[in-house]
Amino acid sequence: MSDDEPGGTSQALFTQSRRRWRTFVHTETGSAAVLLVAVAVALIWANIDAHSYEAVWAAHFTVGFDTHHLSLDLHEWINAGLMSLFFFIVGLEARREFDMGELRDRRWVLLSAIAGIGSMIVPAAVYIAINAGQDSVHGWGTAMSTDTAFALGILAVFGSRLPASLRAFMLSISVVDDLLALVVIAVFYSEDIHVPALLVAVGALLAILALRLVGVRRASYCTLLAAVVWVALHEAGIDPVVTGLAVGALVVAYPAPRNDLEQASRLFRRFREQPTPELQRSAVAGLTAAISPNERLEQKFLPWVSYGIVPLFALANAGIELNGSKLADAFTSPITLGIVCGCVLGKVIGVVGSMAAAQLISGGHLRPNVGWGSVTAGSAIAGAAFTVSLLIASLAFSGEELEQARIGILATLVGAFAVSWGFTGALRVLPARRRARALLGTSDPLTDLAVAVDERHDRTRGPRQADVTIVEYGDFECPYCGQAEPVLRELLGSDDEVRYVWRHLPLTDVHPNAQLAAEAAEAAARQDRFWDMHDLLLTRQDALTGPDLLRYAQQIGLDVERFRQELEQHRGARQVAEDVDSADLSGVSGTPTFFINGRRHHGAYDIAALTKAVRAARQRALVGHPNVGP
Repeated sequence: MSDDEPGGTSQALFTQSRRRWRTFVHTETGSAAVLLVAVAVALIWANIDAHSYEAVWAAHFTVGFDTHHLSLDLHEWINAGLMSLFFFIVGLEARREFDMGELRDRRWVLLSAIAGIGSMIVPAAVYIAINAGQDSVHGWGTAMSTDTAFALGILAVFGSRLPASLRAFMLSISVVDDLLALVVIAVFYSEDIHVPALLVAVGALLAILALRLVGVRRASYCTLLAAVVWVALHEAGIDPVVTGLAVGALVVAYPAPRNDLEQASRLFRRFREQPTPELQRSAVAGLTAAISPNERLEQKFLPWVSYGIVPLFALANAGIELNGSKLADAFTSPITLGIVCGCVLGKVIGVVGSMAAAQLISGGHLRPNVGWGSVTAGSAIAGAAFTVSLLIASLAFSGEELEQARIGILATLVGAFAVSWGFTGALRVLPARRRARALLGTSDPLTDLAVAVDERHDRTRGPRQADVTIVEYGDFECPYCGQAEPVLRELLGSDDEVRYVWRHLPLTDVHPNAQLAAEAAEAAARQDRFWDMHDLLLTRQDALTGPDLLRYAQQIGLDVERFRQELEQHRGARQVAEDVDSADLSGVSGTPTFFINGRRHHGAYDIAALTKAVRAARQRALVGHPNVGP
């Protein structure tokens, strides 16, 4: 049935809708939209029936038995319990950036920490200045913290206008904010701290760290110890949500090692040959061990957090009775004005000012990995306050003052979006080169490709002096490489200023003919027909045996006898081995893996994703940082 027929059209529309839905679900834009819906529902509910709204969240639930139990209302279980999982995800993301992302540059870690501190001190000072001499001054903590969920959601909305590396900047500032905010909660907004319980929490956290250091991967042990930390912090009088952030930051991230993947393949083959329960368990364990625990845990919990826990938190905390008089009172209240001015304006001053001071004092040694335009836009986005600010507001205020604080916190979402929209709009009107410099800066970016492109060694197509170079590590028998080939052909056909490089990475444990096919391409290269053979092999992936390769050699007009001799002598094996070694140095273990101007491309490799990545690389090249030499 073709797409022109009614049934085919319906199926195509269904497939397209499903793809769009999956894209929506797996982006910060989607989670932020759900969060906004939860806020709207909470506001509508509280204004229709405030009594039922308060009654639902005041319901008590008890966990435990006899004298050993916890009895909290639903509001507390959500704020202190479920939100620990949200902070766990934040900790995982921060650790991944630290191990594999932008934060590998430890200078950037230090600068982000300085910016995070500045982004909290200045807003608090603005709040204190507005509330000086009044009882409400003790609520200064409400103006300090950035909401990670909303900040990343706003960033996703402006994603096409701002560099991808700004995400690491926003994430690192948010983590510093969250850590310091939780310290502020413990020191300034908690009751008397019970030291013995605090020592138990610290001991359990150290035990988790010890398990990680000795390589124990059993999640049950860490889960049990994390529960001990949470309960101990609660009993100590400290908000226990810090548990999630601390535990998440301890979970290491790394690309899948080649040895682990090959071991997983061997275990699966054994199970395929003899499908017994014992071999099934060992195969599952091998597959699990090949993936970073950081990535596994995030994939497991992120949908629940983004589309369940955080919206539930918003539903439980954003319900405010709104009317003309209350809004008028709020926006003439120093509490509301202090929060809005502190977050929306104080964040920009605090982040930009602290980073500029750090660069000046360090003599330029500490400078942002993005341009000052991106820093300014990011600091405006950081003005979105919600989760932690609501936590602090509920501890610092009550009654009418709490309502005014909540109105101020909700207003920061609108203010942060408006100010960041203004900054990004101003950047768009700049000339191309100045805009690229403002967005990307002048710092040398990190390079993921360990071995630079060498025209004398690498197989390249496209102009040598191209401003964008795509390096693919591929396997001629890999079906995903076959799917990527027409995409790359379309990209190269539409952009003649891109250089493409193929490097061999035959996955011999799963593709028995891949090594011979790679050597066949090298034998064709000795007769100046590499790309003819390359293109043909990727369209004939189901037929890559010796006789097949000889037939292809004849088809593209090679000296077949010479080709056969070079295959028998494995003349191309050295070139293939050198490519494999370079893949190992760059942490590549699967195919296809792409590097664009030296930066590893993560995510999809459809035409839209690769075109966007090429566009970003060209923008960086515009300011003189192409990453990879000619």
